[in-house]
Amino acid sequence: MARISLDPPRTLFVRLTDWYTRRTYGSVLEPARAVIHNPRVLISQLRFERSLARWNKLDPGLKALAVMAAAASIGCSWCMDFGYWESRQRGIDPRKLRSVPAWRDSDVYTPLEREVMAYAEAVTATPPAVDDAMVRRLREHLDEAQIVELTAIAAVENLRSRVNAALGLTSQGFKDRCDVPQPLG
Repeated sequence: MARISLDPPRTLFVRLTDWYTRRTYGSVLEPARAVIHNPRVLISQLRFERSLARWNKLDPGLKALAVMAAAASIGCSWCMDFGYWESRQRGIDPRKLRSVPAWRDSDVYTPLEREVMAYAEAVTATPPAVDDAMVRRLREHLDEAQIVELTAIAAVENLRSRVNAALGLTSQGFKDRCDVPQPLG
Protein backbone atom coordinates (compact mmCIF):
# COMPACT_ATOMS: atom_id res chain seq x y z
CA MET A 1 0.00 0.00 0.00
CA ALA A 2 1.23 3.46 -0.88
CA ARG A 3 2.76 5.44 1.97
CA ILE A 4 1.38 8.70 0.60
CA SER A 5 -2.12 9.50 -0.60
CA LEU A 6 -2.80 8.74 -4.24
CA ASP A 7 -5.86 10.97 -4.04
CA PRO A 8 -4.48 14.54 -4.15
CA PRO A 9 -6.82 17.54 -4.19
CA ARG A 10 -8.54 17.73 -7.61
CA THR A 11 -6.85 20.90 -8.85
CA LEU A 12 -6.72 21.78 -12.53
CA PHE A 13 -3.08 20.58 -12.63
CA VAL A 14 -4.06 17.20 -11.14
CA ARG A 15 -6.92 16.78 -13.62
CA LEU A 16 -4.65 17.68 -16.56
CA THR A 17 -1.96 15.29 -15.35
CA ASP A 18 -4.51 12.49 -14.93
CA TRP A 19 -5.88 13.16 -18.43
CA TYR A 20 -2.41 13.15 -19.99
CA THR A 21 -1.22 9.95 -18.28
CA ARG A 22 -4.51 8.16 -19.02
CA ARG A 23 -4.28 9.21 -22.69
CA THR A 24 -0.60 8.30 -23.00
CA TYR A 25 -0.38 5.14 -20.87
CA GLY A 26 -3.95 3.89 -20.65
CA SER A 27 -4.33 4.70 -16.96
CA VAL A 28 -3.37 7.28 -14.38
CA LEU A 29 0.20 6.66 -13.23
CA GLU A 30 0.41 6.18 -9.48
CA PRO A 31 3.89 7.75 -9.21
CA ALA A 32 2.46 10.93 -10.74
CA ARG A 33 -0.45 10.77 -8.29
CA ALA A 34 2.01 10.51 -5.39
CA VAL A 35 4.51 13.13 -6.52
CA ILE A 36 1.87 15.65 -7.58
CA HIS A 37 1.52 16.60 -3.91
CA ASN A 38 4.58 18.71 -4.72
CA PRO A 39 3.91 20.06 -8.24
CA ARG A 40 7.42 21.47 -8.65
CA VAL A 41 8.91 18.03 -8.11
CA LEU A 42 6.53 16.52 -10.67
CA ILE A 43 7.20 19.26 -13.23
CA SER A 44 10.96 18.79 -12.79
CA GLN A 45 10.59 15.04 -13.23
CA LEU A 46 8.48 15.48 -16.37
CA ARG A 47 11.04 17.83 -17.93
CA PHE A 48 13.83 15.45 -17.04
CA GLU A 49 11.98 12.44 -18.51
CA ARG A 50 11.32 14.34 -21.75
CA SER A 51 15.04 15.06 -21.99
CA LEU A 52 15.92 11.41 -21.30
CA ALA A 53 13.68 10.31 -24.15
CA ARG A 54 16.06 12.05 -26.55
CA TRP A 55 19.13 10.09 -25.41
CA ASN A 56 20.01 7.93 -28.40
CA LYS A 57 23.58 6.64 -28.21
CA LEU A 58 22.80 3.30 -26.56
CA ASP A 59 20.79 0.57 -28.26
CA PRO A 60 17.18 0.68 -26.94
CA GLY A 61 17.25 -3.03 -26.05
CA LEU A 62 20.40 -2.64 -23.98
CA LYS A 63 18.95 0.45 -22.33
CA ALA A 64 15.75 -1.41 -21.43
CA LEU A 65 17.70 -4.30 -19.89
CA ALA A 66 19.86 -1.89 -17.87
CA VAL A 67 16.76 -0.10 -16.55
CA MET A 68 15.04 -3.36 -15.66
CA ALA A 69 18.17 -4.77 -13.98
CA ALA A 70 18.53 -1.64 -11.82
CA ALA A 71 14.83 -1.73 -10.89
CA ALA A 72 15.05 -5.43 -10.03
CA SER A 73 18.14 -4.80 -7.87
CA ILE A 74 16.26 -2.19 -5.88
CA GLY A 75 13.10 -4.27 -5.75
CA CYS A 76 10.73 -1.71 -7.26
CA SER A 77 7.76 -3.77 -8.45
CA TRP A 78 6.11 -0.67 -9.95
CA CYS A 79 9.19 0.01 -12.08
CA MET A 80 9.44 -3.63 -13.16
CA ASP A 81 5.75 -3.66 -14.10
CA PHE A 82 5.83 -0.38 -16.04
CA GLY A 83 9.28 -1.09 -17.51
CA TYR A 84 8.04 -4.40 -18.91
CA TRP A 85 5.01 -2.73 -20.49
CA GLU A 86 7.00 0.20 -21.88
CA SER A 87 9.75 -2.04 -23.28
CA ARG A 88 7.19 -4.38 -24.89
CA GLN A 89 5.61 -1.33 -26.55
CA ARG A 90 9.04 -0.62 -28.05
CA GLY A 91 9.41 -4.15 -29.38
CA ILE A 92 11.86 -5.58 -26.83
CA ASP A 93 11.78 -9.39 -26.61
CA PRO A 94 9.36 -10.33 -23.80
CA ARG A 95 11.41 -13.44 -22.90
CA LYS A 96 14.35 -11.19 -22.09
CA LEU A 97 12.21 -8.78 -20.08
CA ARG A 98 10.59 -11.57 -18.04
CA SER A 99 13.97 -13.12 -17.26
CA VAL A 100 15.67 -9.98 -15.92
CA PRO A 101 15.23 -10.77 -12.19
CA ALA A 102 17.08 -14.08 -12.73
CA TRP A 103 19.20 -13.07 -15.72
CA ARG A 104 22.29 -14.95 -14.52
CA ASP A 105 20.37 -18.25 -14.77
CA SER A 106 18.76 -17.54 -18.14
CA ASP A 107 20.08 -18.50 -21.54
CA VAL A 108 18.22 -15.80 -23.52
CA TYR A 109 20.91 -13.10 -23.25
CA THR A 110 23.94 -12.30 -25.36
CA PRO A 111 27.29 -11.78 -23.63
CA LEU A 112 26.96 -8.00 -24.13
CA GLU A 113 23.47 -7.98 -22.59
CA ARG A 114 24.87 -9.84 -19.58
CA GLU A 115 27.68 -7.27 -19.24
CA VAL A 116 25.15 -4.43 -19.43
CA MET A 117 22.93 -5.93 -16.71
CA ALA A 118 25.91 -6.68 -14.47
CA TYR A 119 27.08 -3.11 -14.95
CA ALA A 120 23.62 -1.68 -14.16
CA GLU A 121 23.54 -3.74 -10.95
CA ALA A 122 27.04 -2.54 -10.05
CA VAL A 123 25.99 1.10 -10.59
CA THR A 124 22.96 0.41 -8.37
CA ALA A 125 24.91 -1.13 -5.50
CA THR A 126 25.61 0.97 -2.42
CA PRO A 127 28.39 1.93 -2.65
CA PRO A 128 28.68 1.47 -6.42
CA ALA A 129 30.57 -1.72 -7.31
CA VAL A 130 31.77 -0.76 -10.80
CA ASP A 131 35.38 -1.74 -11.43
CA ASP A 132 37.91 -1.23 -14.20
CA ALA A 133 37.49 -4.76 -15.54
CA MET A 134 33.76 -4.23 -16.06
CA VAL A 135 34.31 -1.06 -18.04
CA ARG A 136 37.10 -2.72 -20.03
CA ARG A 137 34.69 -5.52 -21.06
CA LEU A 138 32.02 -2.99 -22.03
CA ARG A 139 34.55 -1.06 -24.14
CA GLU A 140 34.92 -4.13 -26.34
CA HIS A 141 31.37 -3.43 -27.59
CA LEU A 142 30.45 0.14 -26.62
CA ASP A 143 32.08 3.49 -27.20
CA GLU A 144 32.52 6.06 -24.46
CA ALA A 145 29.32 7.95 -25.30
CA GLN A 146 27.37 4.70 -24.97
CA ILE A 147 29.04 3.84 -21.66
CA VAL A 148 28.20 7.31 -20.32
CA GLU A 149 24.56 6.87 -21.38
CA LEU A 150 24.44 3.37 -19.86
CA THR A 151 25.82 4.70 -16.58
CA ALA A 152 23.42 7.63 -16.54
CA ILE A 153 20.32 5.56 -17.36
CA ALA A 154 21.16 3.09 -14.58
CA ALA A 155 21.55 6.02 -12.18
CA VAL A 156 18.26 7.56 -13.37
CA GLU A 157 16.49 4.27 -12.77
CA ASN A 158 17.93 4.29 -9.27
CA LEU A 159 16.20 7.63 -8.70
CA ARG A 160 12.88 6.39 -10.10
CA SER A 161 12.97 3.05 -8.31
CA ARG A 162 14.07 4.43 -4.97
CA VAL A 163 11.38 7.13 -4.99
CA ASN A 164 8.65 4.65 -5.96
CA ALA A 165 9.80 1.98 -3.51
CA ALA A 166 10.15 4.49 -0.66
CA LEU A 167 6.64 5.82 -1.34
CA GLY A 168 5.31 2.24 -1.24
CA LEU A 169 4.17 2.11 -4.86
CA THR A 170 3.70 -1.40 -6.23
CA SER A 171 2.75 -3.01 -9.54
CA GLN A 172 -0.11 -1.28 -11.28
CA GLY A 173 -0.99 -4.06 -13.77
CA PHE A 174 0.81 -2.76 -16.85
CA LYS A 175 2.58 -6.08 -17.48
CA ASP A 176 -0.73 -7.92 -17.36
CA ARG A 177 -1.94 -5.88 -20.34
CA CYS A 178 1.02 -7.17 -22.36
CA ASP A 179 0.66 -10.82 -21.46
CA VAL A 180 -2.95 -11.32 -22.50
CA PRO A 181 -2.84 -14.57 -24.47
CA GLN A 182 -3.62 -14.16 -28.14
CA PRO A 183 -6.36 -16.38 -29.57
CA LEU A 184 -5.10 -19.36 -31.54
CA GLY A 185 -6.11 -19.24 -35.11
